[in-house]
Amino acid sequence: MDEDTVVVSKENDKLGKMSLEELADSLPKSLYFYHLDTKEFELIKEQENVFLGDAVLSSDHKHLLYSEFSLGDPVYYVMDLGSKKTFSITGDDIAGAMSARWADDDTVIGPAYSGGAFTANTSGKIAAVEGLSGEGLIVVRQIKDKIYYTSNSGESLQTFDLNTKEKATLKIDRVGSVIPSPGGDQLLVQQYKDSAQALLLTDTDGGNQKIIVEGAELGGISWSPDQRMIAYSMSADGDGTASTALYVYDLESGKSVKVADGTGNLTTSWSPSGKQLAYTEWSGDESSSSVVQLQD
Repeated sequence: MDEDTVVVSKENDKLGKMSLEELADSLPKSLYFYHLDTKEFELIKEQENVFLGDAVLSSDHKHLLYSEFSLGDPVYYVMDLGSKKTFSITGDDIAGAMSARWADDDTVIGPAYSGGAFTANTSGKIAAVEGLSGEGLIVVRQIKDKIYYTSNSGESLQTFDLNTKEKATLKIDRVGSVIPSPGGDQLLVQQYKDSAQALLLTDTDGGNQKIIVEGAELGGISWSPDQRMIAYSMSADGDGTASTALYVYDLESGKSVKVADGTGNLTTSWSPSGKQLAYTEWSGDESSSSVVQLQD
């Protein structure tokens, strides 16, 4: 949220344990602001018998995208942080969101269970993307007026122009994820390469491709707000459970620096200034979060 405040999901011991027998040993998870300076938690939302997580702020910090789940697939919600009003990304046209990402301050996009893509604006309007219905989409990200996607019929990265309705295929295959840059002029693409993975930097048209790093397993990929730094985690053994380390790649120097060691899957998030990098480590049994202070 700012240099001293982060959004977290954690167990809520003020609520009773989960009522489902399969989860009877677990506490619900609620959403909080955690104030780094005072080390105090400020409740955003709590609910009995559910895990609230996957929280991502809109870039203007006015809305929060998050998921609600217990058993089965999560349901995604958007919250107005001013009024605390929420709505679920569901409906007959889309049959629910498989995943969800911010496209801009006011719009969320993702693959729909109906097979195509959906958009949801912060006013609560949800719609299927015309021209992409029935595609069986997996990865769906938007940059300006283009949607970048992969489908279950093939892993090559494709684009769909929202204005002309034209589709094109980029020369990038075996795509696992796409991470647009803050400025909307570059992409990071996580690629599968036989027994390894690669992190590819490219222009939005697929040109000027450059491999940043290759490793057994990559994760925790994110851009700094000024688009200079790229955070990523790399595991040496391919299952994300051992020899995992967190790195920051500097686009100006073309070099990576290790900033933390870990044992598990990592996710990352930058502070607005880009001087702090938060990361959460999941070991398979529990999670822990830390903040790294970065210096020029």
